[in-house]
Order: sequence, then C-alpha cells, then structure tokens
Amino acid sequence: MIEGNNKSCNVGRDDIYGISRPRDVRLQIYISLTLGLGAFLTFCFLRPRWKGLYAARKKQNDLATALPDLPDSFFGWIIPLWRITDEEVLASAGLDAYVYLAFFKMAMKFLLITLFFALAVIKPVHDTHQDKEDKKSPIPTDPSHDRIEARSRSTFSTLVFEYEHYTDYLWMYLVFVYLFTALILYLIVTETRRIIEIRQEYLGSQTTITDRTIRLSGIPVGLRSEDKIKDFIMDLGIGKVDSVTLCKNWKDLDNKVIERHAILRKLEEAWTVHLGSRRVERSLETLPVVQPHPPGPAGDSGNEDSEASHLLSDVDRDAAYATPYAQRRPTAKIWYGRFKLRYKNVDAIDYYEEQLRRVDDEIRSLRKKDFEPTPLAFVTMDTVASAQMAIQALLDPSPLQLLANNSPAPSDVVWSNTYLSRTQRIFRSWSITVVIGILSIFWTVLLVPIAGALNTCSIHEVFPRLARALESHEILRSLVNTQLPTFALTLINVAVPFLYDWLANRQGMISQGDVELSVISKNFFFTFFNFFILFTILGTASGLVAMLDRFAEKLTSATQIAYALATSLSDLLGFYTNFIILQGFGLFPFRLMEFGALSLYPIYLIGAKTPRDYAELVQPPVFSYGFFLPQTILIFIICIVYSVLKDSWQVLFTGLAYFMIGHFVHKYQLLYAMEHRQHSTGRGWTMMCDRVIVGVVLFQITVAGQLALKKAFKRAVLVAPLVFGTLWFLYVFSRTYRPLMKFIALRSLRNPEQSDLSCNVQEEAVAIGQEGRRMAGRLTLDEVRERGLRFENPSLVMPLDDVWLLNKRARPQNGSEGYGAYSANGDRE
Repeated sequence: MIEGNNKSCNVGRDDIYGISRPRDVRLQIYISLTLGLGAFLTFCFLRPRWKGLYAARKKQNDLATALPDLPDSFFGWIIPLWRITDEEVLASAGLDAYVYLAFFKMAMKFLLITLFFALAVIKPVHDTHQDKEDKKSPIPTDPSHDRIEARSRSTFSTLVFEYEHYTDYLWMYLVFVYLFTALILYLIVTETRRIIEIRQEYLGSQTTITDRTIRLSGIPVGLRSEDKIKDFIMDLGIGKVDSVTLCKNWKDLDNKVIERHAILRKLEEAWTVHLGSRRVERSLETLPVVQPHPPGPAGDSGNEDSEASHLLSDVDRDAAYATPYAQRRPTAKIWYGRFKLRYKNVDAIDYYEEQLRRVDDEIRSLRKKDFEPTPLAFVTMDTVASAQMAIQALLDPSPLQLLANNSPAPSDVVWSNTYLSRTQRIFRSWSITVVIGILSIFWTVLLVPIAGALNTCSIHEVFPRLARALESHEILRSLVNTQLPTFALTLINVAVPFLYDWLANRQGMISQGDVELSVISKNFFFTFFNFFILFTILGTASGLVAMLDRFAEKLTSATQIAYALATSLSDLLGFYTNFIILQGFGLFPFRLMEFGALSLYPIYLIGAKTPRDYAELVQPPVFSYGFFLPQTILIFIICIVYSVLKDSWQVLFTGLAYFMIGHFVHKYQLLYAMEHRQHSTGRGWTMMCDRVIVGVVLFQITVAGQLALKKAFKRAVLVAPLVFGTLWFLYVFSRTYRPLMKFIALRSLRNPEQSDLSCNVQEEAVAIGQEGRRMAGRLTLDEVRERGLRFENPSLVMPLDDVWLLNKRARPQNGSEGYGAYSANGDRE
C-alpha cells in the first residue's frame, strides 16, 4: 500500500472491517427525496389525465365502483384515500389486500413504540456511555500478548469484577430484548386473532363455488369416473354432490388451443397489414394510445361513447379496400422439402385462414375424444359445510389416497398442470430447489464486488488509481461507498423476483394462488439469506482482499472470527439505513407512478399492430404479492434486529417512514389501479408471521452476540431462554392459528342475512337463482368474481372466436368457402 495515500486504510489495516468511516446518510436522503418527490409530483399530474392506467381497477371492476371517486385536483385525492376504512378495503379488494395492508399497520405499531424507547432510553444510555464503548476492554482478548498465566488468580478476579461494574449499562440490552420480543409476539397474536375473526365471518357469510368445492387427489384407478366419485362422496353421508369434474390428460387439446391462438394472432396481423395502418384516436383520459376491447356477444353494442369504442365501422372497413390505406395482400414464406431447405411465398391471409380452419376442425374432433383420466378431481358440494367437513377429515385409510384439500377458484386453476403425475411434480419441485441452491451460490459470488465497494480500502487493493481519486473527492467517494452498493442491490432485488416467478411457474402447481405463495417463499429466501445474512458477513469487509489474503491466519484465532461476526451487523447500520431510505422515500413513489408500465409502454407500442395488441397494451397491471411482500418482511426484520443496538433510532425512524409510505402507496394500487386475481383468502398472513418470528430469533441472537462481544457473558447467556421460548411460541402458533387461517370453522357458517360483515359497502347483487340464497342482497368480492363460473378446462368450452378486426368478420361464414388450401410444398390446392 502506498504510504500517504488512503490514510484511513493504513490506520485501519488491522481494522479489516473499516468501521472508522461512517456512511454518509445525508447524500442518500438528498438523492431519495429528489427521486421520490419528482415521481410523486409526476403522478399527481398524470393521475387525472391517464385514468386508463391510474384508475384502471376503479373503471373496470364492478365492486370498485363502491369506492369513493377521488378528486382530480393535484393533492385533493390524498385525504379521501386516507379515509377509506378497512371495511371498504375488505369489501372492494378482498381478504388478500386486507391482510397485506394489515401487516403494514402491525409494523407501524411496533416501530412507533420501539422508536419511542430508542429515543427516550436507548440513545441517551449509549450517548452517556460513549467513552466506555470506545475504550478497549480491560480484560485482555489475546493471551499471546498479555500472558494471563503470569497473573495471580486474585488479580484476574479483580479485573473481572471491575469490568462487570464498568459495563453495568449493558443490562439495558437484556431488558429491551425481552420487552421488544414480548411486544412483537403480542402484536402477532392480537392481529392474527382479529384477522381470523374477520376471515371466518367473511368466508362464513358467502357461498361461492370455490368454497363449496374440494380438490380430491390420489384417486385410485378403479374410482376414476365422475359417477363413481360422486357415489363415493355421497356414501360418506356428509352432503349432496352438485357436480364432479374429473381431470384428464388434455395435453393434446391444450396444445392445439395454444397453436390456434398463435395462428389467430398471425392472421389478425396479416389482415391489419392488408387493410393498412390507421391513426389511432388519442384520449387525454387514458394512456396516449387506446384501442377498444373485443366486441361482446351479438346484439351487445356496449358503450359507444367509451374510450374503447373507436374501431372502424363496416362502411369504413369496406371503403378501406378502395382508399390509399389499402395495401397489397401480404405474403408468408413456407418452407418445405427435405430438411426444409426450399421455400415459397404464398398469400398470408389465405394461408393462415386455411391453417385456422384445419386447427379448428382438429379441436372440435379432440373435444369429442375420451381422454385418459388422472387421479385428480374437483368435487362441488351443495353447501359450504359439506365441503369443509370433507376437507377437514380423512376420507380413506390408505396413505396418499383420496386426499381432500381446499380448491382453488375456477379461474385460478392451472389446467396444464392438472394432468401432471405425482412423480413429475416431485421431480419438478426438487429440480427447481436444486436450481435455487445453485443460484444462491451465484448470488454470493455476485455480492462480493458489491460488498467491496462499501469502502475505499477494498477498492484500493484492486484499483489503486480509482481509490486515490475517490480519496481526493469527498462527494464522489460517498457516492461510490454508500450509493453505488445500495443501488446495485436494489436493482438485483428488482430483477431476481422475475426469475423466481418464472421458476415457480415451472414447478407444476395446480393454482396460481399456490404459485404466488411459492414466489413469496422463494423471494424471501433470497432477500433474507443472500441479501441480509451473506451480505452482512461480506459487507463489513472494508479490507476485503486483505481479509481473504490473511484468511488462513485468521482461522487460527477464534477470537478474531467471533469479533468479525459479532460486529458485522452494527457496522452495517448506516448501509441498511440508506437502503431503507432509498426504498421508502425514493422508490415507493415510482411504484405509485407505475414506472415500469410507463417505461415499457413505448416499447410495446412499437410492436403493437392489431386491435388485440392495442387492447392488451392498456390492460391494468397485476399486483403480485410475491414481488413486494418479501422485501417488506425483510425490512421489518432489519428494524427488529437493530432495535436495541447503538443508533437504532435511525433504522427505526426510517423503517417507520417506509411502512407509512408503503401502506399509502399499496392502498391506492390495490383499490384503484392494479388487479389482483388470486383467491388465496389471506393465507399469506401465516407466512408473514412465521418469517417475522424467525427474524425475532435472529434479533435475540444478535443481542446475545453483542453482549458476548462486550464480555458480558452472564447477560448473554440469559438471552438463551428467550430464544427457546420464541421457538416454542412458533410451534404453538403454528398448531393453534394456522388451521383457522386454512379452513372455515363449521360454527362460522351461517345464513348471509345474519352477517354484519355482508352489510358493508359492497355491490348490489342480482338474483342468482339458488334456493335460500340472497335474492337481492349484497355479494362479496369472491362471489362477484365467481358468478357463473364452473370447473371446466377452458380448452373444452371456449368459443372458437373469429379474428378480431374492425367490428366485422374477416372470414366467411360458410365452412371453407373462400379459403385457399395449401399442400405441404406450398402449392395451392
């Protein structure tokens, strides 16, 4: 190392973790506030102008119409949104949204109380004992330097006594670790009991096809018939069976439907090219370019004045052939012959129409085929009580046979996975697990250079010139050491969930709700293990290269290793404070503005050609809990872990601001802007609580490590009972509350007229023709979503729609008339 340069590195040569230079939080605040305020003001400006994006759910969802209309003024929408009650959230957005927002409220309660103690007690104690924390321990930590053997036992005992008196303030750690643990466990129990009460009343007062249906798996070969399954359930004496849908191997049919969709898109594109490009009418009330929704059933003209009604009329379409807009008929290249080395250009419209006709005939033929049954069926009972009795009971004495479980909603079923065998699902599950393990190693390698950027000393070992330049520019050094790692990890945290979402969809799960919960689990594992645990270990290595070079030397000193691990969290307090500031003040307003949808819109617009493309372009984005929830849980755990350490008020204050802003942003998105279609009935709450409790255990271990680091071994040992008590609480919590978050208690089932919950703000129902049901009452969100749905594979019943083009059928009505048939070599027949 060059003498005179990087003095901080020279001074901290033995201090390989670089704690001598604090992180610059002010610069992070300036950057985050600049980004956040800019995004928030942009959103306030665009919100009343682009309601097709920022009020998409309000405009398209029937239940959302019960919500108040937010004023179009610049800031006038804030107070009405804040005043929307939990009952309105539950009625218009469902249990999942209610539970998600409840987690933010629970976090705010905890952080508000702990912040008070941090400012009133913890910070003053640390400030008054600052000199004691900075001084070295009077007890020698390295026997090789000060030979304890040369001292008498009496002298050593005296030193121990003096040190116990010297660190009497450390009893504060022990008191607050017990107090804060009791507080968070109390909040978890209180919120869980309240959510269970609301969930049981909500689900007990509604009657949906999902609540009345059981998913029956492990069906033996001799019972794989809808009539036999119906007789089996009826013989159990638990109720009547309305219908049975036995899943079959529809792979060939599903593939044909996918093939048909691809051909249909190509045919629509060919017609669009032939008819010529027309300028799409703009509307300041929506995104810059708007196209209509597909035409409804015959005779349903829809709302002609809406923003989605600007297709060419029949007269305009007919005139298009004679106007300059009309183009030459497009051609398609057909490859044929041996090895497909020869090709011929043919009329694209005729070719794709012939392809569409043939695949339609194949689909109609396949729909009449008797497919091979699978060991999975959906059995719909006449009442919710009958379904719940079947789900909560053992139906067969044989293991892994005739297992009854909660059913997903009909629109939530992934039908392509229903005919996967149990062996295939297990293989896929384990394969994805192995892939995630390999990725975890990759993320660790990727985090090493990011961790090295936390301090100039690490950079000096690899890039000396860059390190010298950073030493001479204070602001530039702060940007590299504090902002660069924060932004890099933020980008990784944004990109990785997309990969894990793709992996979760390949595991063969039956429902999208299960996929969503799997995405939450996978992304939390990444954020907690790779980002928090491993980065905490790597991130404090200011002299990272030096530490790796002297790794063998450090292995000989257990004291040094213990010192490194125990100080890692406290050294990174500034980094995690910066991270929370960026997420809360800087990026949450970008989520409110839906920056991703806005930035990708021009790209998708360039590729859009057909009316279907334009309609898909302006569909509301889908709110994915798997993308947002894991990071939220992690930040809450970070706040818990740091709640007792020195300068904990910084993390607690920024964490409180994060959850307050996040609650407001997600409340707007869930109610007004984004769709969330899964029917998981709040099952994610137990996942949140389980992971928070794991964070509480980490918090306790951290406090014990801090006490051991300061040689307060007796107090560190006293934390052990709390750790075991928390693990026992996790076991009891799982046994006691998890079943009530999974099933509907039979006592909760009641007539909907008797439920107070059903009287909240919800959509007026229409008569739905079931004896004993509400004929003109109020429907819940799930009842509105599932009205008229059945458990049927869409490939069996979906209409074979014509091309969507200019409000008129482009294909002739009569059979194959007008189609050009092509042989394998491209010759027209």
